[in-house]
Amino acid sequence: MSSKTKIIVLHMKEVVYTAVFLLLAIILGIVLFFMFGPGQKKNSADSPQSRYKPGVYTSSIELNDNTFDLEVTVTSDRIQSIRLVNLSESTSAMFPLMEPALESLSSQIYSTQSLESIQYPDDQKYTSMVLLNAIETALKKAENT
Repeated sequence: MSSKTKIIVLHMKEVVYTAVFLLLAIILGIVLFFMFGPGQKKNSADSPQSRYKPGVYTSSIELNDNTFDLEVTVTSDRIQSIRLVNLSESTSAMFPLMEPALESLSSQIYSTQSLESIQYPDDQKYTSMVLLNAIETALKKAENT
């Protein structure tokens, strides 16, 4: 009368722990698949390239033997600041529309992040054109090609 029946005693605590760890391993595997899976490479390749090389770029302006610089600070995709540097008091007195025209232009450029369709008053037309040319020259230096 020998029977080959074996009785296995399992503690419920061990069964629950094993099931929980198995569930956590499956969840971890799914998370790793979505983080590092094949779809991730496509998303990073489709990301837009930066427009500019971050930095500070200058362009010189010469008016009646007076030379000063226009400085444009950019990040990888934004124009952060535009300002006049090395502007002497005598040049500022001879060309009083230079700073107000730059303030008007820079506020429009900051909001649109473009030099397209910039508007300026008729009394500041030539001053604004000189400043826009200098800004465009500095931004060409900053472009990421």
